Amino acid sequence: MKLFPAFTPATRLRLLTPCFASLLGLAGCNSNTTSEQAGTTAAATDSAAMMSDTSAMAAAPRAVKPAGPAPAWAPNIAPEMLTVLEKLASLSGPTPPEKLPVAEVRKGPSATDATMAVMKDFGIQTPPSPLDTMSREVAPGVKARIYMPKGATGPLPVVVYYHGGGWVIANLDTYDPSVRALAEQTGAVFVSVAYRQAPEMKFPTAHNDSFAAYQWVLKNAASIKGDPKRVAVAGESAGGNLAAAVCMMARDKGLMQPKHQLLVYPIAGYDLNTPSYQKNAAAKPLSKPFMAWFFDKYLRTPADGKNPMISLVTAPNLKGLAPATVIGAGIDPLMSEGKTYADKLKAAGVPVTYKLYDNVAHEFFGMGAVVPQAKEAQALAASELKKALQ
Repeated sequence: MKLFPAFTPATRLRLLTPCFASLLGLAGCNSNTTSEQAGTTAAATDSAAMMSDTSAMAAAPRAVKPAGPAPAWAPNIAPEMLTVLEKLASLSGPTPPEKLPVAEVRKGPSATDATMAVMKDFGIQTPPSPLDTMSREVAPGVKARIYMPKGATGPLPVVVYYHGGGWVIANLDTYDPSVRALAEQTGAVFVSVAYRQAPEMKFPTAHNDSFAAYQWVLKNAASIKGDPKRVAVAGESAGGNLAAAVCMMARDKGLMQPKHQLLVYPIAGYDLNTPSYQKNAAAKPLSKPFMAWFFDKYLRTPADGKNPMISLVTAPNLKGLAPATVIGAGIDPLMSEGKTYADKLKAAGVPVTYKLYDNVAHEFFGMGAVVPQAKEAQALAASELKKALQ
C-alpha cells in the first residue's frame, strides 16, 4: 500500500508532518506514519521547499466534486465526502484493510491523507494554527500531546482527547487536525493521549491508559496552565468509547466527573447486526468486516465484547455521568449504537445533545476544510464544550 504514489518521497514526508497537518486543519482514520505516537513533534520542514510544494494551492479554490457517481452503498452521500473517499480508494489499492496484517494497515493511507490530497487537488488552504504544542508523559509508557493557545496565561479549561482507530491503528498525528479545530474554537487546553494499542496490548490496556491520563490531568492541570475543576473528555470512534468509559470509571472510583463528554460516532456496542451494521455493512472507510477486525485484535476473548467498557449500551447503570454531546454519521455501521447510547443516557437522567449528519461517513468529523458537515459538527461540538466549561 503506497501513500501518495504520484508524489516525490520528499513531498510525501512534508505532507505527513504535524506542521503541515496543522496548516491544513483536517483529520482522518488510520495513518501511523510519524513518530508522534511517542508524543514527539517533528522538526519544521524547509520553508522554501514547502512554498514550492504548496504554490499550486495559491489559486482560488475550486468547488470539490467527485469524479464518479455515488456508490450503491451510499446513494445520497455528500459530494465532498465522496470526493475524499474516491481519493482514499486511489491511494489504498484493491485489498480491503481487514485482509491485511496490522503493520500494513498502520502504514497505509488514511482519510487524513486523502483529505490533504483533495485539498491540494482543489486549491484549498487554511490559515496556520494559533496553537503551541508540547509532549508530556501522563502514565508509564503513555505520552500525550498538549495543545495550548499561543500566549495563554491560564488557568484554562482542559479537554482530554482520545483518538480513533479501533484501539489498533492511527495515532496523534492522524487526528491532530480534529484536535486543533476544537482547541482553536474552544480556547481550551487539549491533552491528546497516545494510549497503548492492540494487538500488542489487549483490552483493557487502552481503557486503563485513558483513565490514567484523565487522573494525570486532574493532578497536574496547573502545570499545563489548566484548571483542574474544569475538565472534559472527548473522542472519536474508539476514542469516543474510551471517553465514555473514563466517565464510568471516574464515577465508580469516586473521582471528579468530567464536566462534559464529547462522543463522536463512538463504538458503543458489540452487536454487529444492528440496523446500521446491516445498512452500512459495505461502507467506507469503516465497514462491518473492518469493525470485526478491530474487535478481533483488541479483545482477548469474545466475552470482553460484553464488558460495559466496550458495550456501553449494555451498561447496567448510566446515572451520574457527565452531560454528553453525541455526534453520529448516517453512512456508518456505528450509527445505531451511538443513538442507542444517547437515548440510554437520557433515560438515566444525563443531559444529552444528539446530532446525526445523514449524508457523510465515519471519519467525516475532521474534514472541516473540505466537508461542510464536518465544519458544522466541529462548531456544534466546540459550542457544547465551551458551555460546559465556562
